[in-house]
Amino acid sequence: MLGAGSWGTALAIQWARAGVGGVRLWGRDAAHRAAMQAGRSNARYLPQAPFPHALQVADDLPSALDGVADVLVAVPSHGLRDLLTEIRPHLERSQRLCWATKGFEIATGKLPNEVAREVLGSEWPTAVLSGPTFAREVGAGLPTAMTIASLDGDYAAQLARDVSTPVFRAYTSTDIIGVEVGGAVKNVIAIGAGLCDGQGFGANTRIALITRGLMDMVRLGEALGARRETFMGLAGLGDLVLTCTDDQSRNRRFGLLLAQGLNADDALARIGQVVEGYLAARVVSSVAARAGVVLPVCEGIHDVLYAGKPASQVVAGMMERPIEAEFG
Repeated sequence: MLGAGSWGTALAIQWARAGVGGVRLWGRDAAHRAAMQAGRSNARYLPQAPFPHALQVADDLPSALDGVADVLVAVPSHGLRDLLTEIRPHLERSQRLCWATKGFEIATGKLPNEVAREVLGSEWPTAVLSGPTFAREVGAGLPTAMTIASLDGDYAAQLARDVSTPVFRAYTSTDIIGVEVGGAVKNVIAIGAGLCDGQGFGANTRIALITRGLMDMVRLGEALGARRETFMGLAGLGDLVLTCTDDQSRNRRFGLLLAQGLNADDALARIGQVVEGYLAARVVSSVAARAGVVLPVCEGIHDVLYAGKPASQVVAGMMERPIEAEFG
């Protein structure tokens, strides 16, 4: 497991609980690795989840990769390319790669699978993990379900079997694009949900924003080659609802803080971790323009974040759109 933030740590713990053998966790910060080795937990990001015996903290990157069957990357989207470039010389042809990274690459608008293909080529089997999951709840062993997508159905199925336990269920898919688009767009919409709730617009407004935001997700996903049904599942609707409605979501909390009058920098500092949706709002807008699709909810949130538009105008914009068939 490469990436010792809250999500990487939770996944490493889950894989160790599932009994697949030894699991190694690596993070870039040497002092953080030493603290995890000494305390047998990630006190910085997931303090309430002690490490199972099968989970060990690697001393360095080469030793983390040496001889393992599967390499799982759990870093923010802006760090994915650099990490893949760093590990490429250490990968063996027999190893397989999967990632739990959500979001478009900020500089290029590429999905994680596109970044991986550019850096690694097609030599290694690859997969993506996504879905409605909070790290703290996975770390606590609470019932959870997620999606694992790969063009190699057998690889997805093996990963699903390896990580699943009586309280953790993985489903499989071959729609990598759909799973990744869902994981990218939902963060933007969650900021909008926080803005709406922070302004006191009510539950009706929240569910309208979520539902029409889902249609943004579907439109963009289909334009990029995804299958519509993917967005009705865990990696689409499931992750969207979770992120928009629970305050464990950093993106939702960011929107709430903005609604209280904080500026973006102060809100980011208050949260203290990466808020993927903030930067994603800009790149989702550019990807949509390139694909020739209109995303009313995402565009409205983008304008709140980057053009000084009041959140109330996003709601007004939804209400004032032309009367038309809901599906058509």
